[in-house]
Amino acid sequence: MIIDGHAHISKSEVGSVDEYLEVLQEVGIEVGVAVPGGTLDVRRMTDYIIGRAQPSTEPPDNAYVKKATERAKGSLIGFCCLNPHASGVGQSLVEAFDAGFRGLKLSPMSHQFSFASKAVAELSRICGDYGLPVYSHVLYNPGASTERYVSLARQFPKTNFILGHMGFGPADQDALQAAVELDNFFLETSTGSYLHIQQAVEKAGASKLIFGSEFPLSHPRVELAKILLLELSEGGLERILGENIQELVGL
Repeated sequence: MIIDGHAHISKSEVGSVDEYLEVLQEVGIEVGVAVPGGTLDVRRMTDYIIGRAQPSTEPPDNAYVKKATERAKGSLIGFCCLNPHASGVGQSLVEAFDAGFRGLKLSPMSHQFSFASKAVAELSRICGDYGLPVYSHVLYNPGASTERYVSLARQFPKTNFILGHMGFGPADQDALQAAVELDNFFLETSTGSYLHIQQAVEKAGASKLIFGSEFPLSHPRVELAKILLLELSEGGLERILGENIQELVGL
């Protein structure tokens, strides 16, 4: 079974659940892991990265993802997205997991927090208690860097951490080294460079990579092609394309 390990869905102009499910069917992907989108206009990503545009201050639309997963009847797995600055965020995560979400999505670009904060530590602990993963991308700033995210994973060895997009930039060696060293640290492949994905398989092994698409910014067919080009053994391919994320979310 092929699982897209990372996609954004929202009510916005691009990236609706209907569009996403149609794309999955076209590509032949059975299941998608969906997180709330819409806080950023993905067509303007550079503007957000350089600070020319600011993300929406509206809370992530977890309710949209919840309804989508219920409607999809097994074709979607939901990760909730929470702002660590929000009041009572730990209880919100407990309620989300009890409601059926299978992981936590953090967004340092949208919510401008530090991985070293007490709130992020609390969220990480709760994920470990539930046996469910934390997913986040990283930024080029001290509080949300690869180094800080790796430090968080070391602090909570019973919690599994997924690093989006293979880390920061096209060849994040700190991210790769963490995947080699830490049992609880995984790399998600969407928008990652082919060479870095290839290197990660060679050094960390197929058991540490998770195929993802970053829909709607990228297309599942495009991201899948990079994995298929690796020419892995059948077992390694199955690991990256579905088995790893299946185990992390308890599917």
